[in-house]
Amino acid sequence: MAILETTDLKYTYPDGTLAIEGISISIDKGKKIAFVGPNGSGKSTLFLLLNGTLEPQEGKIIFHGKPLLYDTPSLREIRKSIGIVFQNSDDQIFAPTVYQDVAFGPTNLEMTEEEVVAKVNETLEYVGLLELKDKPPHHLSGGQKKRVAVAGVVVMEPEVIILDEPLANLDPVGADEILDLLNELNQFEKTIVISTHDVDFAYSWADYIYLLVNRKIIGSGTPEEVFCDPGMLKDAGLKIPMILEIYYEIQKRNMASVNRVPKTVPEIVDTLKPPSLIWVDVPEGVKEGDRLDFGLYMEEIGKQCSEEVMDARVLHIHENGQAIVAVKRKAAGIGKVLVYDTDSYKLKEIKELLASADFDVTGAMGKRTKLILESDHLKLDFTVGVIDKSILMALCGKNVLIFTGGGMVDHAVRRISDYCKKSGVRIKVGVFNRETGKAQDWKAVLEVKEQKSEAS
Repeated sequence: MAILETTDLKYTYPDGTLAIEGISISIDKGKKIAFVGPNGSGKSTLFLLLNGTLEPQEGKIIFHGKPLLYDTPSLREIRKSIGIVFQNSDDQIFAPTVYQDVAFGPTNLEMTEEEVVAKVNETLEYVGLLELKDKPPHHLSGGQKKRVAVAGVVVMEPEVIILDEPLANLDPVGADEILDLLNELNQFEKTIVISTHDVDFAYSWADYIYLLVNRKIIGSGTPEEVFCDPGMLKDAGLKIPMILEIYYEIQKRNMASVNRVPKTVPEIVDTLKPPSLIWVDVPEGVKEGDRLDFGLYMEEIGKQCSEEVMDARVLHIHENGQAIVAVKRKAAGIGKVLVYDTDSYKLKEIKELLASADFDVTGAMGKRTKLILESDHLKLDFTVGVIDKSILMALCGKNVLIFTGGGMVDHAVRRISDYCKKSGVRIKVGVFNRETGKAQDWKAVLEVKEQKSEAS
C-alpha cells in the first residue's frame, strides 16, 4: 500500500535552474527505498519536495491518499510525519548541546517539560548518545553528528524517514552503525527513503530502487531488476555492484551451482560449485577404481574440499604418481546462531554463557548494545557486517553469539531465516533472554540435544 506518491513533479529554482521534471513515484509503507544517481541529478531537491520544504511548480505530492497542503498547520503536521536528515549534519544541527538540538522538535509540540525530557533521553539512549547529551555538537565525530541528526528526526516519531546520502563521509564503523539504526527503524515499520550513488550499498540494502539521472526517473524496480539490466545501468552511468560482478565471473567459469542472483556475501558463497574432481598423490599399487583410505588421504583431500568427504574413488593415475579422484561429500556440520536480547541485559548471565565455551565467536549490533558491552569490558570478535559474518561462521561449523536489542533482534533472525529459505541450508537460530517470565537455557532455545555419554 502506497504511503507517499508523486505525479509529474517539476521544480525550478528562482535563478531558473531546472532541478527535476516529470517525477512520478509510489513508495509503499514499511519499505526501504533507494534513489540512486550521480551528484547533481536532483535527489536532494526531490527530498525537500517530499516533506514540504519546497513546493513544486507542477504536479502534486500525495501522502496517505491526500494531496499535500502548504498552509502553516498542514506543513507542521507533514514535517512531523515525514522527517528528513540532510547529507551534511552541520546544516541540520544548530543548538549549543546535543540534548537541546534533539529537544527542539518536541519542545514545539504540546508536551509538558517532563514529557520532553523523557522523550529526548529515551531517543538519545536509543541512538547511543545519552552520555554525550551535554556535549557541544561541534565536538563530536562525523558519525556521532549523523546520529544526532537522526535522533532529531526519530524523536518526532515520523512514519517516513528520508536521508540524503546517509553514509557520506563516514568511516566503516560509523557507516555500519547508521545502517544498523536504519534497519532497526524499518523493523519498527518505519518507511526509510535514502539517496546514494553507492551501488553496492543500494543493491544489498534496498527493497526498491529508483534511478534518478539528469532530473528524471529513468528506471525503477527491485535491486535485481535494476542492477541486472546492463542497458539501464549504462543510461544511468552506474557500475555493476561488486557482488554481481563477482557472480558473473563465477558464471563465466562454469563455477556457479545455482542460477540465483546473490545479494550478499553468504549468498554468493552459496552459488559456488564444490570441486568434484581433485588431484591426490598416491603410492605404487593403487589402481584405477580403487577407493582411498581416508586415514591416509584425509589431510590432502581436506585442503581441496570444504565439505566432509564421504567417498573418494580413483578415476585415473598419471605417470607422475598423481591420481584424479572423484569425491562424494556431504555438508560439514552447520553451526548455530544465538541472538542475545540486550534489552534484558544481565552481565552475570552473559559471563556464564561465554564461560560455557560453546560459542566460537561473538558479535554485536547497535550502538547502544556496543556501549553496554564496552562498559563491561566484554570483547567481541566482530562489530561490522555482523549478520553476514555470523552466517559464514555458521556455515563453517562455528557457533555464534550475537548481542543486540530492540528491533535488531527480529531483523537478525529474519535475515538468517531468509538466507536458509533461499539456500536450503538449515542454520538453527534462536533468541535468548527475552522476557518470558521463566528461566531459559540457551541449548533449549536452539533445541540442542545433549550428547549422551557412552556406557563404560
